[in-house]
Amino acid sequence: MAATALKCRECKTEYALEARYVCERCFGPLEVAYSAPDVHDVGELRRKIQGGPQNIWRYADFLPLESGQPGSASRNSTAGGLPAGCTPLIRADRLAERLGLREVWVKNDAANPTHSFKDRVVSVASARAKELGFTTLACASTGNLANAVAAQAAALGLPSYVFIPSNLEEQKILATGVYGTNVVAVKGNYDDVNRLCVELSGEREGWAFVNVNMRPYYAEGSKTLAYEIAEQLGWSTPDRIVAPIASGSLFTKLDKGFEEWREINLISGSRPTFNGAQAVGCNPVAHAFELGRDFCQPVKPDTIAKSLAIGNPADGPYALEVARATNGSIEQVTDDEIRRGIRLLAETTGVFTETAGGTTAATLAKLAEQGAIDPGERVVLVITGDGLKTLDAVRDSFAVHTIEPTYEAFEAEFAGAAV
Repeated sequence: MAATALKCRECKTEYALEARYVCERCFGPLEVAYSAPDVHDVGELRRKIQGGPQNIWRYADFLPLESGQPGSASRNSTAGGLPAGCTPLIRADRLAERLGLREVWVKNDAANPTHSFKDRVVSVASARAKELGFTTLACASTGNLANAVAAQAAALGLPSYVFIPSNLEEQKILATGVYGTNVVAVKGNYDDVNRLCVELSGEREGWAFVNVNMRPYYAEGSKTLAYEIAEQLGWSTPDRIVAPIASGSLFTKLDKGFEEWREINLISGSRPTFNGAQAVGCNPVAHAFELGRDFCQPVKPDTIAKSLAIGNPADGPYALEVARATNGSIEQVTDDEIRRGIRLLAETTGVFTETAGGTTAATLAKLAEQGAIDPGERVVLVITGDGLKTLDAVRDSFAVHTIEPTYEAFEAEFAGAAV
């Protein structure tokens, strides 16, 4: 699959494969268009993928780069940036049992270099930025993307600027500044930050804003999550995907990834049902779904799930299309439910997720309780970030037993505990 153009998702006008993200004709978003794949031997293509590197570049034939795998011959080097992907897909039998389901899998994408799925999208965007001659990386971020851009720029030896809301979690700020980036805290929410970055992208020559002027390439990195899930499930699709929604890009690109491979018969199975997860305090897509609308009314975010706190989601309308086309839904959960979702996942799987994952886990629990999931389905829960990034969300949620350093003190505290 060779990338051939940038195409408007609304009017279908095509543009050269350059740094642009909006259609000049109708102001619709642009995405990468590819030539029709020519697959004569599915088995050979599978073997080629399996023989590739243990990162997203095993899927280079499906990504919008001219040079295939970037960087040096050795993918253990950082010459081509930090290698992302090939994260674990964990069969979560105890979680399934708790929810009354037969088969639940957890795609733990916190197991990336900077502990979130954003390493995937930044890998693709930065590689394309280098091909186009950009010399500085930048982004607007709710936290995880700032981590990924700062780390990727450090590995590539490029200067970087990350723009974040000034009230971002301290853990995410610390995990960004350590890479030597320029951290710019903007007094406002993510939408204010994003507007500033859109303005700067038109003024700063040589700056690649990964989620602004490089957005069409950046978004393609999310497809690799779908590719990996299908490969890890024995070249087949799951019955259902439960994933978080912030801008809506990840949600839609997961669907695109599965569909690309289904179209060339590389994988078996039907198109999965897609359930999206949002917080009540930032629910523009869930609210639109509930009202039957095909557009999202912007909201002012007020939730502990700051990585999902995008009040005006660029891909919200397309996320609605995916949910409806697959007989899925877009759900919303409260902050208390998010905290319980974090604990539920940790206690049943050993995976400690951030608030976005708590939102997704809580949504899965809600769907199971409502009977919306057939008990026999194979369900994949997508976890996009590490719980160490949002420690305040679990503060005071469990007891700490303080005792004297004696056997008798332990026995007194835990009388009757299982031996």
